[in-house]
Parts: sequence; structure tokens; C-alpha cells
Amino acid sequence: MPESWNNSNQIPIESPFDLELLQREVGQRFPFYDMKSNINTVAFFCRIDEETLEEKFESLRITLLEKQYIPMIKNEHGEHIIYIVKKPHGKKPRSVWVNIILLIATIFTTTLAGALQWVDIDQVDWMNMFSVPYLWQGFIFFSVPLLLILGVHEMGHYYASKKHHVDASLPYFIPLPPPFLLGTFGALISTREPIPNRKALLDIGVAGPLCGFLVAIPVSLIGFFLMQQSPIPLPSNGTNLSLMPPLLLQWMQNLFSISGNYVIHPTLFAGWVGIFLTAVNLLPAGQLDGGHVARAILKEKHKYVSWLVIFVLAALSFFYTGWLMFAIIILLFIGTQHQPPLNEITPLDTRRKLLGLAILLIFILSFAPIPFGVE
Repeated sequence: MPESWNNSNQIPIESPFDLELLQREVGQRFPFYDMKSNINTVAFFCRIDEETLEEKFESLRITLLEKQYIPMIKNEHGEHIIYIVKKPHGKKPRSVWVNIILLIATIFTTTLAGALQWVDIDQVDWMNMFSVPYLWQGFIFFSVPLLLILGVHEMGHYYASKKHHVDASLPYFIPLPPPFLLGTFGALISTREPIPNRKALLDIGVAGPLCGFLVAIPVSLIGFFLMQQSPIPLPSNGTNLSLMPPLLLQWMQNLFSISGNYVIHPTLFAGWVGIFLTAVNLLPAGQLDGGHVARAILKEKHKYVSWLVIFVLAALSFFYTGWLMFAIIILLFIGTQHQPPLNEITPLDTRRKLLGLAILLIFILSFAPIPFGVE
């Protein structure tokens, strides 16, 4: 935070802060014995009651957000300090029509991707992917289950954000036309405000992967069933890409009588993609969902785990080169750091610690060290 301060009786007239308002709102909740400021920040040195800290700080946060201020509480050298800054002037929220148009475009590209899979299965000319029967099969057996997994994942984040009074957008789907195998680059939501506390950070981070995972399970089971009903042997000539199942799919496969090498059904492929993306999102690094969870549990020590993830992915790249790309993406674009929540002092409760362990188990069940192979 800023090093050059004015004390409370030397605050410049041109201060951009409504100091009377801030003193009143902070003082009602946290008795303060000193106040300092500069042009960017006001700091209140407070006495806190840890039993009521979470409730009072959340009340302060919501009240000040309405006045275009953002508070953050920190423990520095044994003193509790509430820093208050002006809320940045964000861009005007985009129309919901942007979300709708991107969704429609992604339905189209994933339908084409599914149709292309059926063309490969039937060994017919690729131009058939534009015919109604193949488009219909691509839509029903691939586009719908895949977008259901991705959509429920992002809506999990959305509703968890709303539950904690964090402004967030509806999902933005990212279309990716063939020849790309999936027809989409995934989906995301935009969080327009800082996360209030560790509990909210863990809830928001966990909600997406957990919801998507719970949908990917029945989708995968349906895929195995459809594959069992109409098994198609792999062609003997040529090179075929095979999927290396994580532990969860290996256990599922034992429920069905599928022996030998068969072409993977598009619905099962959609379930595999959902489970694979769950694992990737749960990597405890940077701004990934797993990074949210790591920051909530480990606080500032999460950065060491982020670096460990990068080194492990680099090592796994000797077996599957795609992991090197993921390591580079994390290092250059996602980053190893994660912004702290506004209140990082209030500890996690037992229920959320157990939820963190459950998410670790889901990661273990979903992660495949070598996701692809060649036969």
C-alpha cells in the first residue's frame, strides 16, 4: 500500500474521498485510533473483534460499494488496517445479446465438430457433415452434452458469485470452427468486483468444477451405454488418436461390457472433455479455479504451489508434449500470483476445509497424466 501519507488533520481539501462518510461507516463497525491518507488511499487503523469481523466487514463492503468505494482489511506488523480506494470506473456491462450470439455461434461450431466426428465414424466424405442427418447427430450427441457441461460449470461460478454479492457476467461461450476437434475453446464469466473473503473465494472457485463434474458423470455414463449398444471397431489401417481415461472413467468402464478397441462415441467424448477440463481448471495455479481454492486455503503461500504446478507440467511434457503448452500458458498469461480477497483474515470454517479436500479428490479422479495416445 502507499508509503507517503497525510494524517487525519492534514488531509488535503482536494481529496477525492468523502472523508466524513468513510469515518462514519468505518467507525460504526470498527473503532479506529488513527487515520491516514494520500491521493489514492485512505487507511483506518482499527481495533477488531475477530468473532464479528466477517459480518461487520461484509456490511462495510456492501455499503461502500454503493458509494463507489472498495475496502480491504490487512494485518500488518500487528495492526489491523482498513484500506479504502475508489472503485475503478469499469466498462459499461455488455448487452446480454453478446452472450446469446456467442452461445448460438458455439452451438453451431460444436454441432459441426460433432457432425465431423460422425463422418469419421462412418468413413464417408467430409462434405457430408453439412447434411441434415449428420448435423442432427452432431447436435444431439455432442453439442448438447458438451455445452451442458460447460454451461453448468460457468453458471456454478455465476450463482456462487451472486450468493456472495459479487458482480459477475453471464457466461461467454467461445466458438471455434472445424477442423478444431471440440468446436469451442470453452466458456468464461467476467467477475467485475474483488472477492470479499476467503469463504467466497473458495465457494466461487469450487462451484464451477463441482457443478460441471456432476454433469460430466451422467454424460459419460450415457456415452458408455451408447458405445456399448453400437460398438464400432477401430479401423485396422491408419493411425488413430486414443484417449487415456482418468481413474473415474476407468471405473465407469468396468460397469459396461466393452472389450477391445472401439471408436469412442461422441457423447462419451463430450464427457471425457468435461472431466479433462475439470482437471485442468483445478490445477492449483494462478487464476485457475484451482488457484482460487489454493489462495483461499493457503493464502500467500499459494504461489509456491503455482510454481510447483509449472515444474510438474514441464516434467509431464516428456510423456505428453501438450502439458508444456499448458505450463507456458500459466506462466505467461494466467500467472503464478492470485489477488487476495478483501478480507483474508477471517479463517475458513470446517465445512469449507472438507470441501477443499473433496475438490482435491475430484482432481485426482479427473486428471490423466497422459491424456492422449496414438494407436
